[in-house]
Amino acid sequence: MKRSTSKNLMLIAFTFIGSYATTYVILPHSYWQKYADLPVSRIVIDCLLNLLFCVAILAISMLIDRRLNKRIPWMTHPFRRLLTQVFYQIIGVLLFMILLSIVYFIIVGVAVDPRLPALGLRDGVYALVSIILWALMVSALTTGDYLLGNWKTATMKAAEFEIKAAQNKQLAAEIELEALKLQLDPHFVFNNLSVLAELILKDQQLGYEYTENFAKVYRYLLTNSKKTLISLREELRFLDAYLFLINNRMGEGSIFRIDIDESKLDMLIPPVTLQLFIENALKYNRTEEDNPLVVNIYSNDEDELVVSNILLPLIKENKSTGIGLKNIIDRYALLGDRKPVIEKDDKNFTIKVPLIK
Repeated sequence: MKRSTSKNLMLIAFTFIGSYATTYVILPHSYWQKYADLPVSRIVIDCLLNLLFCVAILAISMLIDRRLNKRIPWMTHPFRRLLTQVFYQIIGVLLFMILLSIVYFIIVGVAVDPRLPALGLRDGVYALVSIILWALMVSALTTGDYLLGNWKTATMKAAEFEIKAAQNKQLAAEIELEALKLQLDPHFVFNNLSVLAELILKDQQLGYEYTENFAKVYRYLLTNSKKTLISLREELRFLDAYLFLINNRMGEGSIFRIDIDESKLDMLIPPVTLQLFIENALKYNRTEEDNPLVVNIYSNDEDELVVSNILLPLIKENKSTGIGLKNIIDRYALLGDRKPVIEKDDKNFTIKVPLIK
């Protein structure tokens, strides 16, 4: 997260003024009396070097923050991050002080101005410690600003997710009623609402994506279920959202392989055809992670869409109503002479439906 220029300038000014205030308290009054007698040029050089030092402290702090944010995030290892940041901050300040002393020596010509009273060891240590503490304070301020910014961003995103989830849950409830009117399987609606409620509690991002795909599926059903034909491209786009729901609801118990020739995508089929075929495969077969149900969806050279699944019969077989497949057959009967073909052997169940130009 980038910090604004105004905040940086405020931190630099805060550090610049604070450094003089601290050293004024630490160093004896006689030192400042002598300091006031120095030439203006010398005082200006001191102020400029101190300003440079303050800018450097901020730059070092921001650099350390950026590097450590990638390697040791605050949310993952807070105590380790604190110790590491303090260590690097102190080392960085000390190294820069040495560099600044060298620059000072080059510009002024002496390490310590002879016109100023000599400082004792105690005063020197206090001054050094105060400089390090100011550097750590700047680091704390920049880190606090970073964490606060992240918290605000995360809070806003969480609020957006909650609003979206609430909107989509409301939409899902409305779609559920419409789905019943359209004679869709109500169990599918209830199962997805149950999964959605769990995901929102466990993984907000995945829950948000789930509601988005959930809404896409039922929006498609409401918009297109009464149409006679729709392009295979649109049906596959719907299928992508539908399979997202299936995969997150059933885990790795089913595998869907799609291989459609690009030249077939603008051909037409009755809407919701693929959903009915997949529902049929899932309804009458087991879905186990160690032995998943494999469903292949592909096109052939006869301008047909083929949906084939291996047979994994349920221990307690569901009684077939035949409504889904009959629906497709009846719809094709109104469209022309070509009819769906159903093939079944000991290993596979295959449905072939014509693609219409």
